[in-house]
Amino acid sequence: MRTTGGFCPLGQQLISSVSIAKALSSATNSKELHKIHSLLITLGLAKSVFFSGKLITKYAKFKDPLASLSVFQRVSPTSSVYQWNTIIRAMTHNGLFSQALGFYSQMKILMVKPDAYTFPTVINACAGLLNFEMGKLVHDDVIEMGFASDLYISNALIDMYSRFNDLVCARKVFDEMPDKDVVSWNSLISGYSSNWYCEEALEFFHKLRMASIVPDCFTVSSVLPACGSLVAIGEGQVVHGLVEKFGFKGDTIVSNGLLSMYFKFDRLTDCDKVFDEMLARDTITWNTLICGYSQSGLYEESIKLFMEMLPEFKPDLLTITSVLCACGHVEDLKYGRYVHEYMMRNGYECDTTASNILINMYAKCGNLLVARETFDQMKCRDLVSWNSLINGYIRNGSCEEAMKIFNMMKMDLKPDFVTYLTLLSMCAQLIKVDHAKELHCDIMKLGIDSSLVVCNALVDMYAKCGKIADSLKQFEEMKSRDIITWNTIIAACVHSEECDLGFKMICRMRMEGQMPDGATILGTLPICSQLSAKRQGKEIHGYIFKMGFESDVPIGNALIELYSKCGSLKHSLLVFDHMKSKDVVTWTALISAYGLHGEGKKALRAFEEMKRIGIFPDHIAFVAIIYSCSHSGLVEEGRACFDQMKKDYNIEPKIEHYACVVDLLSRSGLLAEAEEFIHSMPMKPDTSIWGALLSVCRASGDIKLAERVSKHIIELNSNDTGYYVLVSNVYATLGKWDQVRTIRKSLKTRGLVKDQGFSWLEIQNRVYVFGSGNRFFEQYEEVHKLLKKLSSLMAKEGYVANLEFALHDVEEDEKRDMLCGHSERLAIAFGLLNTKPGTSLQVMKNLRVCGDCHTFTKYVSKIVQRELLVRDANRFHLFKDGICSCGDYW
Repeated sequence: MRTTGGFCPLGQQLISSVSIAKALSSATNSKELHKIHSLLITLGLAKSVFFSGKLITKYAKFKDPLASLSVFQRVSPTSSVYQWNTIIRAMTHNGLFSQALGFYSQMKILMVKPDAYTFPTVINACAGLLNFEMGKLVHDDVIEMGFASDLYISNALIDMYSRFNDLVCARKVFDEMPDKDVVSWNSLISGYSSNWYCEEALEFFHKLRMASIVPDCFTVSSVLPACGSLVAIGEGQVVHGLVEKFGFKGDTIVSNGLLSMYFKFDRLTDCDKVFDEMLARDTITWNTLICGYSQSGLYEESIKLFMEMLPEFKPDLLTITSVLCACGHVEDLKYGRYVHEYMMRNGYECDTTASNILINMYAKCGNLLVARETFDQMKCRDLVSWNSLINGYIRNGSCEEAMKIFNMMKMDLKPDFVTYLTLLSMCAQLIKVDHAKELHCDIMKLGIDSSLVVCNALVDMYAKCGKIADSLKQFEEMKSRDIITWNTIIAACVHSEECDLGFKMICRMRMEGQMPDGATILGTLPICSQLSAKRQGKEIHGYIFKMGFESDVPIGNALIELYSKCGSLKHSLLVFDHMKSKDVVTWTALISAYGLHGEGKKALRAFEEMKRIGIFPDHIAFVAIIYSCSHSGLVEEGRACFDQMKKDYNIEPKIEHYACVVDLLSRSGLLAEAEEFIHSMPMKPDTSIWGALLSVCRASGDIKLAERVSKHIIELNSNDTGYYVLVSNVYATLGKWDQVRTIRKSLKTRGLVKDQGFSWLEIQNRVYVFGSGNRFFEQYEEVHKLLKKLSSLMAKEGYVANLEFALHDVEEDEKRDMLCGHSERLAIAFGLLNTKPGTSLQVMKNLRVCGDCHTFTKYVSKIVQRELLVRDANRFHLFKDGICSCGDYW
């Protein structure tokens, strides 16, 4: 006789139901289950309630719902609630929620009464389908049949309502439960946490502990995301303590939750510790770590971890895109290509999001060709696709191509405000006014000119393009303004050197009820610096203390600059000393402050101290220190600093560093060496280089060199009027008035206007401004008489006017009158008339003090026995007893 499977012949041994039940329970795969099923059919037991239910359950466990259905159909119709429960559970277990609910409906039609085991599974099916209406009906059935107090059914209802995001109903079910277990609490806490009701999740976690319920792994993994989202560091550490106390650290899900939480706390050391102590890691562990590092800006570490992960685990698409973003941020094309190739080799579906990230990565790495190929190969493009490509072209300097892509985009999709913000930013950087106007028209046509963000961008763009009038017009037309609007218009005023208007905007801002923030302060302090408005600066400093901004490093840096430019080096040092945290900008501001006040040796000491404490100087710090040496005659020290740049810090000198060295050599009388240095430069010298040399040539009387340098400046055809004025002054000194007239005519033809020289001073909270040659101001007659009197006294002391600084082709007497009308002399005389004898005066000038005015001020300080502090375009001059602090290095 044939045998069936591994069993003895039927005639030789009575096979008991018990042994078959054991075999059924111990079956480990579908093949074994099919053999047992065949035996049950042979024995006529397959339709029994017990065995049919077991078969349905076992087939469902092996992911074979069709076989489960086949077994159930053989026993249908049935009045056994057990068989109905097993088929409903089988369908739900395999995600066939609609079929499960269908069986529940059939069961009710056949008048088979559900029991306590029916409802948890049916409720789970409703939750799986997110079928709120069906869920409510099932809940009504539960109440009607008297199962409302059943613990397991209530737990399932809490979970279902949580998935529906109906936490009111979930809470109601929870509150009406006569008995609760840890699952009840977990279901509600998880519901709150997963639906971003994080405070409620923490509240019920605390209540769970107060109720003396011992939390389990699921409790902890449910509450950790709430701690992370709220950045509730204290509560998070308490939960971590419970993990250690109850021994949950071996649970991978809990450890992954701790990792995610600590990343949200930005506590990377704790992340590393949790990761290192994990007994087992899975794909989620690595994904969390890699994404966390990438989001924390540790891009290189993120890429390194990804490479470590690959031999053991397969990353998901989220991890891969995080690593691609990291490659883009560090501009690592090599690893970016590797990750892209890994995606293609392993069959990842490159969806629109992933393709957008690839475009962005390749663009940031400078490979626009592959970025464009990726874009062209996309089956479906969204706004982000177009914006990423446009941004990529702009980033790589291909602005015209960016505009072409933008025009193509308009044929396919309607650009959004991000598109316009990107292009407006491009126009602002490159001063593309025509493109800007075109974009503004599009913005108005599309109706997004009401967007506050877009309007702010327009205000900023027009200002940076030199169109302050258009910027102000846009500002005034805005229906609503936020703090960014005000900060933008204040910055626009600073950029356009409209400092008075900037102050008015600050006052108007406060009158309209908008309180300044840190960015406003940073925008306002430069206005005070430019105007040397010390009183207003002090008022802002008081506001900084009031609002608690004093610990902000950028604000501290701006205050150092403010006080130094207002002539108070002492206050700059006080701000510096009180700063708890200092960066390279802080030290650079201090060095610049010393340089501005002619304290070159102190600047060098500060520079050395900065290096000693481990702060590396950047290219701006080197400009500051060489400038400081230049204005104190420290030639060798300045040369040494220049040499350090490349030798010790691998910083390639820029044009501004070469200009500082030329200035350093020129001021010390080393004109031939300065000219030789210019010719040895690895780059073509610009007007700033030749201008630094020309300034000193004229003062030193080296006429031949001055003429050579003047020709270089004219050949460069710069738009900076200052250098043409300098050349014109050289020719005026030489008496070559034809050349002077030619230069002045050239400036007029090109629409360039010479900067008006003016000086100002503050007396009793009022600012008085004087222009060169100005005769229409209060007390002019008294000022004129005082200047005549001072000239007479100075002549007795040996003063002889240097008429070379009267740069007009007129008689000598008229030249003397011109010198007498220079703005700083008018300001000084006015100040002497309107302040108490013996008090110091502080005068500001927008241009460099001429040689004769410098001599004049020395004599005046001695005659009137006053300290006269004068700031010109280069530095501060403290005149006292006939001596200037600059040592004639200015």
